[in-house]
Amino acid sequence: MIVVGAGHAGCEAALAAARMGCRTLLFSINLDTVAHMPCSPSIGGVGKGHLVKEVDALGGEMGKAADLTALQYRTLNTRKGPAVRSTRTQNDKARYRILMKGVVERQPLIDLKQTLVEEILAESGRVVGVRDHIGAEFFAETVVLTTGTFLHGLIHIGRKHIPSGRAGEFPADGLADSLRNLGFRMGRMKTGTPARVRRDTIDFSRFDELRGDEEPNPFSLFAEKREIAQIPCYIGRTGERTREIIRRNIHLSPLYNGTIQGVSARYCPSLEDKMMKFPDREHHQIILEPEGLDTEEIYVSGTGNSLPYEVQIDLVRSVPGLEEARVMRPAYAIEYDFVYPTQLKPTLETKSVDGLFFAGQINGTSGYEEAAAQGLWAGVNAALKVQKRRPFILDRSEAYMGVMVDDLVTRGTREPYRMFTSRAEYRLLLREDNAAFRLVEKGFELGLQDRDALEMVEEKERRIELETRRLEQKRVRSTPEANRILEKAGSVPIDESATLSRILKRPEVSYADVEAIEGVTSDLPADVKRQVEVRCKYDGYIRRQEAEVRKFKHLERLEIPGDFDYRGIPGLSNELKQKLDEIRPLSLGQASRIEGMTPAALSVLMVFLKRHRQGKAS
Repeated sequence: MIVVGAGHAGCEAALAAARMGCRTLLFSINLDTVAHMPCSPSIGGVGKGHLVKEVDALGGEMGKAADLTALQYRTLNTRKGPAVRSTRTQNDKARYRILMKGVVERQPLIDLKQTLVEEILAESGRVVGVRDHIGAEFFAETVVLTTGTFLHGLIHIGRKHIPSGRAGEFPADGLADSLRNLGFRMGRMKTGTPARVRRDTIDFSRFDELRGDEEPNPFSLFAEKREIAQIPCYIGRTGERTREIIRRNIHLSPLYNGTIQGVSARYCPSLEDKMMKFPDREHHQIILEPEGLDTEEIYVSGTGNSLPYEVQIDLVRSVPGLEEARVMRPAYAIEYDFVYPTQLKPTLETKSVDGLFFAGQINGTSGYEEAAAQGLWAGVNAALKVQKRRPFILDRSEAYMGVMVDDLVTRGTREPYRMFTSRAEYRLLLREDNAAFRLVEKGFELGLQDRDALEMVEEKERRIELETRRLEQKRVRSTPEANRILEKAGSVPIDESATLSRILKRPEVSYADVEAIEGVTSDLPADVKRQVEVRCKYDGYIRRQEAEVRKFKHLERLEIPGDFDYRGIPGLSNELKQKLDEIRPLSLGQASRIEGMTPAALSVLMVFLKRHRQGKAS
């Protein structure tokens, strides 16, 4: 197989395919930017951290690389329930890139080459290979496109408009044209990146220090304990002068003078966008994030904009603490083409060109983590297609990856898609802390995890179950010492006796409190203790979601034949018929999630699907 693009999606796609036994040709426009982090020097975050954990559990590489290059760990949403707690690391960008490139280069069956792919070669509705900018042709049974922001990429800095896939890199104009010639419906999106300033020109005393967790929570299940000197970030705020500069120069912003046509990310607006849409807010948050140990560059999160360079300098220096800051790289906006993802199957293979797969920003998503997850998904399925094995699909109850892919291929997206915990209906079952228990076995079945990994997870699961049963059976009496511990935890005393499980169910009581009440310190690993506590506390809610999943699975099992004729069904609107015909849902469950589907329309579809089956049987 061939993978075009060696960013986060491309690296995961190529590594997965090669580890499954496929000879894989991986193309990058520039070998010095393999696994480059063009924007934030960080991995993870709310929802995104879940994706990284899932990629790791299946046998991907992002979590391992993030752990080995982390400068700081933070667990987000610690005051909320376990379903929405997420890991985020600050990373050394250069070390991350070099480390990942080395992993790719050393992986057997991967051939890494530098070239600019300009054309998809297809015959009789099937992909056969690619052609590059010097006319060389390369042939394969499957092709995965992970093109990032390179399709007709156009950078905007004020009145300057530079054709580029990223700052300083060629755009992939020919490849974008090739996709249009193959009949793909394409749109335009916009993203951007903030300024970088020199560390020694910042007055850090004007900022609040933001330190990492004392006990780092690594992404990878297989990470060895690593002592890192965690580097702090710093939080500041814009002032009134910042707002005045933007208002005075807003006519020079390509985002506001009509130059940019691409759709912006609603959840990650640029600074000029925030200033104009929220005019009553006096301050907007600025975070200073180190780009690495061996560089003076500081990423100024919150200052993303597309204003002229001279305006940007004034804007940066209007932030308290940055009055003397020297801008090393200006902020910019970038527009690029994407393919409407409803043209894809749930495997991320295109419906119109057999053997052609898309992953990452080409599908209308944003973020390193979303790209890596799609890359692994597409790489696995492209390899399975070559090997004539059943496709790999996770549903919405099994993984955040399943939620994301289902959202894209069923509902599509009109703006850069970003993963949030709120998108997952069954998020209490899809926690970061149980990703390994959900997915390592699947990774083993694919050939991406070894038996040692599987046995390690199975042993942890066994110990969790044993400890959970022990707590359910062990009763403790009401004693002054036990009630003193409960009182210290902010809990009510035991009247006569209670099981340890019943005590642990109390929100304010921790596993450590239960150990103290019992008078025994368990030798169980910390992650096993956390699992026991979470499963015990949320047992009722988990059971309820498991019941909801069973109902969900029922609809997912009601398959819809590929040749089913929606046009002949009375009672469905023409718009819904058109959507069903375009998306071609695989099941009644997927059909139920199509935009515009109503309970009444779903009932009609169910009736005619039953008739169709009866007609086939007779």
